[in-house]
Amino acid sequence: MNRGMERLEVADEGKTKAAIGPASNGKFSYRSDIDGLRAIAVLSVIAFHTAPEKFPGGFVGVDIFFVISGFLISSIIYKELESNAFSIVDFYIRRIRRIYPALFLVLSAVCVAGWIFLLPTDFVTLGRQILGGSTFAANFVLWWQSGYFSPEAALKPLLHLWSLGVRSSTT
Repeated sequence: MNRGMERLEVADEGKTKAAIGPASNGKFSYRSDIDGLRAIAVLSVIAFHTAPEKFPGGFVGVDIFFVISGFLISSIIYKELESNAFSIVDFYIRRIRRIYPALFLVLSAVCVAGWIFLLPTDFVTLGRQILGGSTFAANFVLWWQSGYFSPEAALKPLLHLWSLGVRSSTT
C-alpha cells in the first residue's frame, strides 16, 4: 500500500464514488477500478437472487464487497496509525454517523411492519433482531435464532444486517 493513501466518499449527482489519493496534497483521485468491482459485486448478487440456479456464484459478490471494504478501511486506519491519529472510539463514531441514519430508517420501517403483520411471539423475535441490528451484532442474534442458511432464515427481514457485524468486528 502506498504511503499517505486515504479513502473519501465523494458525492457526484446522487452517486457515491470511491476515491483514493495522496493525502499530502489534499487531492483525491477517482478510482474507477473500485467502482467497477462494486458493479461486478452488485450484479453477481442480483443475478444470484434473481435466478440462483443459473448464477450459483452470487456469493462471490459479497466477498468482493468485503475485500473492497477491507482495502478502503485499512487505508484510512493505516494513514491514521502512521500519523499517530488513530482512535478506535473515533473510528466507531465515524462508522455510526455514516451508517445509523439509513439503518435507523430500515429498523423503524421493519418494526412498524412487524407490529402490523406479526403475531406477538414473532414480534418479540423481530425485536431481538432489531436490537442486534442496531448494535452491529445481528450476525450473532441470527446465528443463535436459527442460522443463516436454515429454511427459517428466508423469513427474517433483517437477515442482510449480518454483514454490519462482520465488518465491525474485522475492521
